[in-house]
Amino acid sequence: MHKNVSPTSKLDASVIVVVHFLDPRIDYKLKRQDSTKTLLIKSEQLLRIEEQDFAIRPGFGGSAIPVGIDVQVESIDSISEVNMDFTMTLYLRHYWKDERLSFPSHTNQSRTFDSRLVKKIWVPDVFFVHSKRSFIHDTTMENIMLRVYPDGNILYSVRVTVTALCSMDFSSFPLDTQNCSLELESYAYNENDLMLYWKNGNDSLRTDEIVLSQFFIEHFHASSGLAFYSSTGWYNRLFINFILRRHIFFFMLQTYFPTMLMVVLSWVSFWIDRRAVPARVSLGITTVLTMSTIITGVSSSMPQVSYVKAVDIYLWTSFLFVFLSVIEYAAVNYCTTLEEMRKMRRGKIPSTFNASQAMAFDGCFHDNDIELTTFPRMAPALTSDPLMAPSPNSDLRPPEGTRLRRQRSVRENVELLVNNSYMIDSYSRLAFPLSYLLFNTVYWSLYC
Repeated sequence: MHKNVSPTSKLDASVIVVVHFLDPRIDYKLKRQDSTKTLLIKSEQLLRIEEQDFAIRPGFGGSAIPVGIDVQVESIDSISEVNMDFTMTLYLRHYWKDERLSFPSHTNQSRTFDSRLVKKIWVPDVFFVHSKRSFIHDTTMENIMLRVYPDGNILYSVRVTVTALCSMDFSSFPLDTQNCSLELESYAYNENDLMLYWKNGNDSLRTDEIVLSQFFIEHFHASSGLAFYSSTGWYNRLFINFILRRHIFFFMLQTYFPTMLMVVLSWVSFWIDRRAVPARVSLGITTVLTMSTIITGVSSSMPQVSYVKAVDIYLWTSFLFVFLSVIEYAAVNYCTTLEEMRKMRRGKIPSTFNASQAMAFDGCFHDNDIELTTFPRMAPALTSDPLMAPSPNSDLRPPEGTRLRRQRSVRENVELLVNNSYMIDSYSRLAFPLSYLLFNTVYWSLYC
């Protein structure tokens, strides 16, 4: 009995035969795809993956399996003072031996695989201690390499970016040096099951040429230690340590130089006439507000720490100098007012006196009628003791040209400044710069 074959089926069969006859490469492509699948199956059979239980570590029940580590730091992407962390991209390589993956080879050549085979075998569960975020790069494929040698030695390499915590001390900021470290540790296996070590000692840590905008990397070095957890025991821990020294030039341009200029600008008021109230007040308020803006800008880019930083000391001391220059003019203006009131009571200043026109060449107001109280000469003391009294013919006379002066009291000095208020500006012209110069000398010698 013959089955009915539709014309369409016959047509399709004839098309396939014609295409096969015209383009015999189609079978070759199919064979090539099949050979790729066959090669993957052969690799799994060669490594006996299906025959082994890779859920447990190599040498389970025996001594700890040694896992060597070496790291090549590709870049330090960012360092954040606000979040107290850093971001690093590195190549993390693991070395261990798993005899379950050994295979016979006449050429002793290794076999290299990607992430698809990694998911089917045992690999060390190394993680980054104190990490906030981390990921394995996956462009264009996952950056994972597995290399298996005939004797069972394995190289497992990944390219990973990690953001980890760095406990920073800002007491000397921005003249500070920070010590940061990236720590590696096995998550599940303690020292009785897995022993982490640097494969080549100090040479296990290699770095590319790294250039940072705000820091200079002084030193990279590797170290190791043990970490104890009360519930699980002791674990091997590896450290990637690096020392960062901050570049000061950026902060000199953005913070220190503007602050110095504002302090010097506040001293200009000492040379402005004390009668020019709008000029001196506006100059003082402008410098105070500018200093407040600088302090706010620096504080907003820093973490809210509970201790005083070096930049805080400089900014607030400079702010104090600017503030004192405003207070100095308030004192000058007050003393000038008292001086005028006293003279008006004595009738020495006419009611039509224009004070704004009374300026000397040095920019300060002077009155021609200022009375400077002269110090009375002290009369020679007479003693009642005849033995102590000098004889008329005695040569014990004070040398000519010498005078005995009575030391002024604090009250008299204050009265002198009140009666001559222009002297406050004269003293401030010298006292403020010298004090600020002394402060800068002590500051930079202490923190540099």
